Amino acid sequence: MKHLPDFATWARGSGLEIVLFATGALLLTRVVAWVGARITDRIDANAQETDALVRSEASKHRHALAQVITWTTLVVIYCAAAAEIAARLGVPVGNLLAPAAVVAVALAFGAQRIVQDILAGFFIIAERQYGFGDLISLSVPNTSIPATGTVEDVTLRITTVRTASGEVVIVPNGQITQVTNLSRDWARAVVDVPVPTAVEVNRVSDLLRQIAEEAYGEQGLRRLLLDPPAVMGVQSIDVDHFQVRLVARTLPGRQFEVERILRARIATGFRREGILLPAGPVIAEPDGTD
Repeated sequence: MKHLPDFATWARGSGLEIVLFATGALLLTRVVAWVGARITDRIDANAQETDALVRSEASKHRHALAQVITWTTLVVIYCAAAAEIAARLGVPVGNLLAPAAVVAVALAFGAQRIVQDILAGFFIIAERQYGFGDLISLSVPNTSIPATGTVEDVTLRITTVRTASGEVVIVPNGQITQVTNLSRDWARAVVDVPVPTAVEVNRVSDLLRQIAEEAYGEQGLRRLLLDPPAVMGVQSIDVDHFQVRLVARTLPGRQFEVERILRARIATGFRREGILLPAGPVIAEPDGTD
């Protein structure tokens, strides 16, 4: 019973401070998370593009930066609160600095992969390689097929990509060897049309130009295009057919949709003119560079 007064004194002093620190940390993290969510929502609302997944480069960078700053702030708050609570519990925080340094060095050797991921994530965000909503293709060691999809989350350690089939691919930033950004500033829709060699080349080129003009005149498709589609001419010659290429600059990430629409229009236009396309797939090569 003689220890009860000491405990009551400790509860009114250090015990109360521990409760206040824990409660304050929880409330502060809630506020920080709420502010971070409001900032990202405001960035999403201010996006001027026609699709929620297509954003300006600045807004994508701000979105990723806001998420990183939010999580970094949360970590700092929790670490500071833990240090203050440890001090109130009588744990000699100062005396733990030297052992903590040794443990940190040991962890650094054992967690090189994590450090590598964080450094890679820092440069991804600082250099604006890609951001939330970008359509990218990630090459990873020991994997022959790159992960292609829309970026759903970028942190200092991982990048989360959702593929066209709905799968979620989580890639550590340090494991990314090459990034192909298919929605940086603009993209290019490319359709190679196989034509029988018996058909005159000039007739095919004129027909493709007419189809391109009609497509560009349609309001629904024109909003996806940055300029009218152009006929690039014959790209290859085979034994029984040659290929004529049609290209168009599109909004970032919309090249595949434009390619599908152009293919359908080309098939309809050729059928109307009595030109039969040879059997085989129509080749499309999306490109987002000059």
